This record gives sequence, structure tokens and C-alpha cells, in this order.
Amino acid sequence: MFKKRLLALVLLVLGGLVGWYVYNSQVAADSTHKFKLGLDLNGGTELVYSADTSKLASGEISDAMDTLRDVIERRVNAFGVAEPIVQVEKVGFGITGDASNQLVVDLPGVTNVKDAVAMIGKTPSLEFRLENPALTEKEKADPKLTADKAFITTGLDGRYLSKSALEYDQTTGQSVVSLQFNTEGADKFAALTKNNIGKVLAIFLDGDLKSMPVIRDEIRNGKAVISGGFTGSAGRAEAKTLVNNLNLGALPLPIELISTQTVGATLGQAATKAAVYAGILAFILISIFMILFYRLPGLIAVIALAIYTAINLAIFKLLPVTLTAPGIAGFILSVGMAVDANILIFERMKEELNSGRELGDAVKEGFHRAWLSIRDSNTSSLITACILFMFSSTALVKGFALVFAIGVLVSMFTAITATRTMLLSIKSEHAGKVLKFLFGGKTK
Repeated sequence: MFKKRLLALVLLVLGGLVGWYVYNSQVAADSTHKFKLGLDLNGGTELVYSADTSKLASGEISDAMDTLRDVIERRVNAFGVAEPIVQVEKVGFGITGDASNQLVVDLPGVTNVKDAVAMIGKTPSLEFRLENPALTEKEKADPKLTADKAFITTGLDGRYLSKSALEYDQTTGQSVVSLQFNTEGADKFAALTKNNIGKVLAIFLDGDLKSMPVIRDEIRNGKAVISGGFTGSAGRAEAKTLVNNLNLGALPLPIELISTQTVGATLGQAATKAAVYAGILAFILISIFMILFYRLPGLIAVIALAIYTAINLAIFKLLPVTLTAPGIAGFILSVGMAVDANILIFERMKEELNSGRELGDAVKEGFHRAWLSIRDSNTSSLITACILFMFSSTALVKGFALVFAIGVLVSMFTAITATRTMLLSIKSEHAGKVLKFLFGGKTK
């Protein structure tokens, strides 16, 4: 019995320490574990880009869009934006061919649209093209010949770029930009050079012709060089900028900014305050309900609920979880779910107590009989949360599902561990009428 009471005291102290940590880390100006708020609460900018996939085969679009998302996310992260959300969306009906691919970029805390657009930037679109073998000598000499007709695409572009570096030609001393492809890109480059020896392989950046080297031999190491035009100090600066941009990620697809939306910090703060007030009100109303209907066990459930809340908030900080308005709604909903387990336990306890069992036995039997219902109900909730998280294409829905799932898992821990330990720590041998009344049992 002493061990049970000691464990109950430890749980209370642990909950208090976690709560203190949550509060202290939130108010500290130099804290590295502040709550991370989403765009709808923190304010910020949403940019929507349209991707040009007209030159890709239908089977390549999905991979290209995923690569584009990763590249943009890497560029945003390089500027230190907290918890950017970059996601791919398909607009229209793919069956009829009317679907268009868009990239949505949420930048919490960035409320200046110009800064946000500059942050994304227009990374060079790198592409290798072969001279068109169908052209006649007369067509090649035509000054009106465009690059689209003079060269044909090869499928080798910025998606396969691993890294870029600034180097110098040992003979001329001119600045050159070296390119290293990844494993897949190196294989493509090797096959391209092997099958087209003696032909011109043009290098395009953003649709502009940068270099026209002739393939002399098969290149198996996946290395290429952009030369020409990088002369003098201005040329070196241009080459250096190009290297930096390519290393941050060459865009595999051309993109165009089609819309912007800014959420002001004031609106975000108002939404945050409203969510906090809603959470506090929900906690108070649930506490009143539990104490009025279940008396002493209800009070213990409220204490366990406070521990539950503190542990959840600590997890949100440590992971960290980006809190959005739907996410906070999921957390508040999980608070109600947390006491649901306690209600099942307490009702079972009252049944056992009223059937004549001693209080200690009634508590143990109540937990034992309620466990299967608690397990099944929480498992179904977790399955729902997993489905929402895995199959939703909206970051807000994913945030709701993640927070809700964390709440369900923590509620199972606090209901089975914290509540049970505190109830069993109460001296229950030969319980009198007062104690039975406090536990909701019949006193006659």
C-alpha cells in the first residue's frame, strides 16, 4: 500500500514538473522549445505555384512533382523559416486530362509577400538537349531557327543533379561550373554520351543556351562542365551564384506563381487566444461534470487529466508538433476522449461496489472489466487518425490527425496508470459509508 501511495505521489510530482517545464520554456525569451504554430495561428504567407508538366510523360509527373516539392522545401529551410509546409496538389480531373499540378508553400511568420517570393526564388532549370538530327544544313543556318527546334530533349535535367562546384580551367584560367549527377543521373548521362558520340550536347539554364560541347567519348562518372561566358570578376561572381543556386536545388520543372495569400499576425494571435480559452473552458466544464457525478474518483480523474494535458503539451514541444487551429481542436477533442476511459472505469466500479464487493476489489475489478472497452474504442480512434494522416492531402487535416492520435495514446496511459494508481493508493480496507458515498456507491 505504501508503494502505491508513493507511486501516486511520484506521478503527481512528475505531472507538476512537466507542467512547469511547459510553462517555463514557453515564456523564456531564449527558449528553443517554444510551441510551433502553423500559418493560421502564427500569421504568414501562402504561395501557390503552377508547375509546367507538358513536356513529361504521364508516368513521370508524380515523381517530378515530388522532386520539385523536396527542392523547394530545401530552399526554404536554408533560410531558417520555422516549420514550412510544402505540398503538392492536383487541381481538376485527371481522367479528362484537365488536371493541373500545383505546389502550395506555407511560410509561417513571413508576412511580406515580396520576401516570401524572393525566398523561394527562381532556381535555374537545368536541362541537357541534343542537336536535332532531323534538321537539314539549310535549316541549321537559318538565323530564325529557335532553340526548341534546333535541339531535342533528352530527359536529363536538374532532377538528377547531386552537387555543383566552382572550378577553373587549367589552360585558360576561366571559371567553369562542374556538375555531379546522382546514381540514376550518372547512368542516364553515360547512356546519352555513349550513343551520341560526335554530336552536340547543349546545356540550357532557364531555357537559355549556356554551352554547346561536343560529345567526344562516353562519360561514365556522371560529371559535366558548364563553360563559356564566365570571364573576369563579373563572370566568377555569376558562376559562384549559379553554383549556390544549383546546390540549393535545380528545379526539375518550370513553375509560375499564380496566387498569394497573407494571414496577419494579429488575426493569428486572436485565433490562438480563442483556442486557448476554448481549451480552458472545456477543461473546467469537464472537471465540474466529473466531480459532481463521480465525486472522489471524479476529482482523481481531474488530476489525471491535468497530468495528461501537461504530458501532451510537452510532447508537442519536444517532437515538435506544428499546432494549427484544427490541431488544437483535435487536442481539445482528445481531452474529452481522455475522460471517456475514466467514465467507463468508474461506472464499472460502482456496479462492483453496489454488488457488495470491498472498495479495493471493486476498483481492481472495475479497471479489469473496463479495459476491453477502453482498448477497442481507443484502437478505433487510432485507426481513424491513421487513415486521416495517411490519405489526406491537406496539411491541416494531417495536423488534426497527428495531435488527435497523440492525445489518444497519452489518454490511455494516464487513465490506466495515473488514475488507477491514485485510486488504489487510497486506504480502502473495510471502507465506511462516507468513503463508499465518495466513490458513488450505495450506503445502505
